[in-house]
Amino acid sequence: MATLRLDVVTAEREVFSDEVDSVVAPGVEGELGILPRHAPLITMLQPGVMRLRKGGEETLMAVSGGFLQVFNDRVLVLADTAERAEEIEESRAEAARQRALAALQNAPPAEAEAARAALRRSLVRLQVARRRARRVGS
Repeated sequence: MATLRLDVVTAEREVFSDEVDSVVAPGVEGELGILPRHAPLITMLQPGVMRLRKGGEETLMAVSGGFLQVFNDRVLVLADTAERAEEIEESRAEAARQRALAALQNAPPAEAEAARAALRRSLVRLQVARRRARRVGS
């Protein structure tokens, strides 16, 4: 079966680098599914869950924006932040959500968008952590 080379990097580190069967990413226009032999593409990412499939196994990753490029069966994600599900502690993600909610409630109008962005990031991290916990608990 044909595969894709997926590299997910942030300014700090390489988060993922391997061959995969498919990628589903949170594009700014909606979810974007990528299979081998996909047409060349460059798009922006929004905060969301990235799903990778390899050999029947699905891996979840939280990304908080950035860019995605597809070219010659290679997918390159340059993410603002990216974390694999196993790197996210649900309790810390919940605490970040609570802080973001408090910041949003107290934010002056000029800082409200930054507070909403922090809330979106924390909700994505929490979603990934909870989905992984359900799978591990099953």
